[in-house]
Amino acid sequence: MKKTLASTLLLLSLLLAAACADTQKSGDIDVDLINNPNSAQGYDQSARVPKITFDSDLHDFGRITAGESISYSFHFRNTGDADLVLSGCSATCGCTVADYPRGRIAPGKEGYVTVTFNSQGKTGQQYQEVTVTSNAQPGRNILKITAQVTY
Repeated sequence: MKKTLASTLLLLSLLLAAACADTQKSGDIDVDLINNPNSAQGYDQSARVPKITFDSDLHDFGRITAGESISYSFHFRNTGDADLVLSGCSATCGCTVADYPRGRIAPGKEGYVTVTFNSQGKTGQQYQEVTVTSNAQPGRNILKITAQVTY
């Protein structure tokens, strides 16, 4: 049994080695071609990168009536020196959704992330977050909204 197990392990390791050796085919991406100026090796300050700068990352709606759906637009500017692309916005709750610009935002240009909060079924102090994901440095920004929901 030990001999069979050893033979099986040897065969598997040979197959694995052969499979790994065959992965570098013509047309595959060579890892040496990937140039990420902001890798684990450090931040290259000479690299052109986008930067998203929000006027504010918090909005307080104050007192609202339960069942109301309210929106706020967070203003931002690309303060970097490369095109900014927002790839998504995700909220902490289904009661909150965000709309954001699609496409490239050139350096110096601005836009809005509009956050809509639906207070249906909510009461008391509410706090929600929306994570904005982009190609900027940093790659994620958190926008926060609060509201006091009353009947």
